[in-house]
Amino acid sequence: MTTTARTSPRSIRRLGDKLFSRFSLAAGIIILVTLAAVAVFLVAQSLPALSAKPKDISDDGAGFWAYVGPLIFGTVWAAALALMIALPISVGIALFISHYAPRRLAQPLGYVIDLLAAVPSVVYGLWGISVLAPFVQPFYAWLVDNVGWFPLFAGPVSGTGRTVLTVAIVLAVMIMPIITALCREVFLQTPRLHEEAALALGATKWEVVKTAVLPFGRAGIISATMLGLGRALGETMAVAMVLSPAVIVSFALLQSQNPTTIAANIALNFPEAHGLGINVLIATGLILFIITLIVNSIARVIINRRNAFSGAN
Repeated sequence: MTTTARTSPRSIRRLGDKLFSRFSLAAGIIILVTLAAVAVFLVAQSLPALSAKPKDISDDGAGFWAYVGPLIFGTVWAAALALMIALPISVGIALFISHYAPRRLAQPLGYVIDLLAAVPSVVYGLWGISVLAPFVQPFYAWLVDNVGWFPLFAGPVSGTGRTVLTVAIVLAVMIMPIITALCREVFLQTPRLHEEAALALGATKWEVVKTAVLPFGRAGIISATMLGLGRALGETMAVAMVLSPAVIVSFALLQSQNPTTIAANIALNFPEAHGLGINVLIATGLILFIITLIVNSIARVIINRRNAFSGAN
């Protein structure tokens, strides 16, 4: 009489663990291979531009680094302005949703934030050029008239409102949903015992947030900030649509001539580029790749230093 071997639940679980482990390993390898392929492509296509003579890069013979320098400045400047606007507002909204708002209000707000994170960048660009720029232009004129002695608000003011400050506001609106959603989830993970201990010691709601919630979520805030900064650094369409670009270095926020970004410069010039011009644009993409890698590496170091404070200790 033939007996049929039965598969025990333990062996099924072990098979599932092995499959999941191999699938995770394969996914990680695919990510590394893709990243390496992108890096190899950028380096290979950038070499002709990096080794070319300065007169072949630009008519004035300034060379590649003189060309890419203002683009690097514009990229970092616009992203930094957007981050300065978005970060405090995002953290405030996340705290309101997680610790202050009633549940009936918190859940709809959370859904709205998640939906805003999925809005395409071209929609933000259309909003920026059609609604925001005309709306803020009178305020820019007032700033130049009253605070024009300060270098950031020096004139002459742009007549269209399409300035680097407008781009920074659009980028801030774009990255706020990302930062807010991640910070909200981190704040909700704060150990309940930490908050109850602070309340038992007589702390107010704000003191609980300051002593328990924010220290616990510091690493999460940094991670969310870096994700938002990464999108701001690489944003293309919104910047290309709103900004009146020029390859210059200028800290003025309200003038008609503004520094452009690497991504927007590539998007605007790539269709007409040919020959060495394509390699120059790809080389600027390599610079943006390196900037993003450096920013993420710095964030990783900061987060590792903050891991000492967690819900386990």
